[in-house]
Amino acid sequence: MELVFHSASSSYLPWTRRGNDNGWWPLTSSRRSRRSSTKLRVAASVENRKMELLKCIQDTERGLSATPEQRSSIEEALVSLEGYSGGHPISLPKLDGTWRLQYTSAPDVLILLQAAATLPFFQVGQIFQKFECRNQSHGGLVRNIVRWSIPTFLEEQEGATLLVSAKFKLVSLRNIYLQFQEITVQDINISEELQAVIAPAVLPRSFISLQILQFLRAFKAQIPVRDPGRESVGGLYYLSYLDENVLLGRAVGGGGVFVFTRAQSLY
Repeated sequence: MELVFHSASSSYLPWTRRGNDNGWWPLTSSRRSRRSSTKLRVAASVENRKMELLKCIQDTERGLSATPEQRSSIEEALVSLEGYSGGHPISLPKLDGTWRLQYTSAPDVLILLQAAATLPFFQVGQIFQKFECRNQSHGGLVRNIVRWSIPTFLEEQEGATLLVSAKFKLVSLRNIYLQFQEITVQDINISEELQAVIAPAVLPRSFISLQILQFLRAFKAQIPVRDPGRESVGGLYYLSYLDENVLLGRAVGGGGVFVFTRAQSLY
C-alpha cells in the first residue's frame, strides 16, 4: 500500500511502509524506476507471447488444417500466455465488444469449417463472438455470429448471418456459464444473379417480383433453443486470458480452445 504526503518543502516524495516497520519511508526514484522497468519487461514479454501464438496459428485455416505438431505448439503458446492471467477476475468492461475467431479446436466449429471446405454449395465467412456486458457486474449477453453463403444464390462470404444468442453469468473468477436462448438467421444478401432471375433488369419489375426481393432482404427466422418451462441448454466456458486485443477461451469438458482478436463493433 502506498500513500503520498506533502511536506512543507518544494519537493514531494511518495512514502511507503518498509516491511513490518511501523514507520514510513520515502519511496526513492530508483525504486520507482525499478518498478516501472519491471512493468515494461512484463508488458514486452506478454506481447512476445501473443506474437508467438498468432504466428503458430497462421496457415491453419482457423484450426481446420492444423497438424498434430502445430496443435502441440499452439497449446504450448496458449499455456504460456495464459500464465499472465495471474488468477485475476475477468473484466466485463474489457470483455465487452466484438471478437473475431482466429483459431479453434472445438469439434462443433471445425465441422462447420469442414463442410464449407468440402461442399461446393456452402461457404463460411468470418466468425465472431459479441459480448454485451459493459455496464454489468455479474454477466450479460453473448452472440455467436457466423457469416455464411450459398454461391450463386447469396453474396460471397456474407450472404447471410447465423446468430446463436445466449445469456451468461460469472460463476467464478474466470468461468462463465452460458444459457443458450435462440438461433436466428438474418441479413439475407441475395446475389446479383438471383436478383436478375427474380426481377430481370431488361423487363419492368412487377409488384410481385419487388415483393419477393423485399421479403428475401428482410427475412429473419428465429428458433428458440429451449422448450417453455424447461432449463435452456447451457455450457461452462473458461476465459483463460483477456486484454485489449486478445481473448482466449476454453470450453470446459474437452470442448476445445478458442483464440479471438478484437474486431470492429457489429450491430
